[in-house]
Amino acid sequence: MATMPPTPRMPDGFRKRGAEVTRLQAFVDAAFAFAVTLLVVSVDAIPQTQAEMIVALKGIPAFAVSFALVAVFWYGHASWTRRYGLDDMPSTLLSLTLVFLVLVFVYPLKIMFACFFSLATAGWLPANYDLAMFSGRDWAGLFALFGIAFASMGVVLALLTRHAWRRREVLGLDLEERVATRCYELSWWLVPLVSAASIGLALLALALPGVPWLLGLPGPVYMLLAAQSPLLAAYAKRERRRLAHEIAG
Repeated sequence: MATMPPTPRMPDGFRKRGAEVTRLQAFVDAAFAFAVTLLVVSVDAIPQTQAEMIVALKGIPAFAVSFALVAVFWYGHASWTRRYGLDDMPSTLLSLTLVFLVLVFVYPLKIMFACFFSLATAGWLPANYDLAMFSGRDWAGLFALFGIAFASMGVVLALLTRHAWRRREVLGLDLEERVATRCYELSWWLVPLVSAASIGLALLALALPGVPWLLGLPGPVYMLLAAQSPLLAAYAKRERRRLAHEIAG
């Protein structure tokens, strides 16, 4: 089976296989840019007075965090394209699924962080939603919706990475690229895993309305994603030994 010719290494150690911007990648980039636009225009019109401008500026923290999360998934797909350069049917279908999800994802994303910053600042940062009308069931439902969207996007990127792994011989991945690919896949699978924990806590809060503090847990559980480095380091060490033996055999 033919393999791809050697190409220059990128800073992450991968050879750049996606050197040319395909129509699919251009479409994905445009869709993510449109999603960011929706974050800006989905709530308010253009401010007409200084007071309206101040209110609009107070929405910057929620927009900034929402933008950062959208950028994480965009960067994940862009990095996947540069590393593997795949443009086959599975890659197309999964990429289009990611586009669909991000365009739906922006709505619960903006609402979630707008409400969070409003509560954290006792209303100084406006949410543009009547939080007094939010019941415990509403909050739990919002956390569950956010978790489903977040998990779905993580699953798509995990499946894209898994697809690249299946094509490792055709792509000519060396040992370090194979180890990194396995680690990237695990990292993306952790997204739906943590999201499932958040959704479970949200559903538990629905089942136990007499325990209000449960509503404070579905959000902080996502901080577990920031503590994945030791797990990935141990996994990389194990996979390096296993794959080195596999390649040598």
